[in-house]
Amino acid sequence: MRFLFILAGFLLAGSVVAATPEEVVRQAVGPFAPQVKIDAVQESPVPGFYEAIVGGEFVYVSKDGRYMLNGSAFDVANKRDLTQQSRAKVRKVALAKVGPDKRIVFAPPAPAKTRHTVTVFTDIDCPFCRRFHEQIAAYNAKGIAVDYLFFPLSIHPGADKKAQAVWCAKDRREAFTAAMTGQDPGAATCPNPVAETASLAQTLGIAATPTILGPDGAQIPNQVAMSPDMLAAELDRQAGAAGAK
Repeated sequence: MRFLFILAGFLLAGSVVAATPEEVVRQAVGPFAPQVKIDAVQESPVPGFYEAIVGGEFVYVSKDGRYMLNGSAFDVANKRDLTQQSRAKVRKVALAKVGPDKRIVFAPPAPAKTRHTVTVFTDIDCPFCRRFHEQIAAYNAKGIAVDYLFFPLSIHPGADKKAQAVWCAKDRREAFTAAMTGQDPGAATCPNPVAETASLAQTLGIAATPTILGPDGAQIPNQVAMSPDMLAAELDRQAGAAGAK
C-alpha cells in the first residue's frame, strides 16, 4: 500500500512538471473563477512565475501552480512597473490589428505634419472625453493624430446607440464632433464596430474613458494627456527614449 502511495506521488509530480504553462495557470485559476477566459500566458520577468492575462487582468502564477498573485509586479532596483510594460506590449499588438475601418481619425491636415499618433478609447457621454475633444484642433496643431475607438460605458445608458448613430452618419468626423458638444446624433443604424471595440477595451483591461494610449501601447496619464502641450512633450520624450535604445 505504501508503495502505491509513493508511486502515485511520483505520477502526480510528473504530471505537474509535464504540464504546459497554460495548464498550470488554468489549474490555479479554475477554483476561483472556473468560467473566466485565459487570454495569454507567457514567461514572467519575475523568476519562477508565469505571467497571464485572465479576464483582461494580469496575474502571476508560480510554475508549480501553488501560488497566484493578482496585481502589479515592480522591479524595485530599476524603478520599473513590469506589469505595465507587459500590458503595453499586449495593447500595441492588439491595436495593430484594428484597421482604419474601425477608427474615427482626426489628424493634421497635411500628413507630413503628423509626428505622433495616439489611440483614445472614448465614450460620447463621458465629460472628460468631451473636454479632450474640445482641444482636438490644438492636438492636431502639435502634430498629434488622434485615433478614436468607441468604448461606451454601461454607466451611460444609450451611449452605445449614440456611438452607432455617429458611425452610421454620412460624415463621421462631423457627427462625432457634434455629438461631443451634446447634440443628438439621431438613431441611424448600420454595420458598425462599436461592440467589437468595446469588447477589445475590456480584454485589454481598460475600464474608464478617455483612455489614451501612446504608440507603444502604454497608457498616458490623463493629467498629461488633457493638455496638448504636455501630451506633445511626453510623446517627444517617449520617441527620444525609444530611439536611444
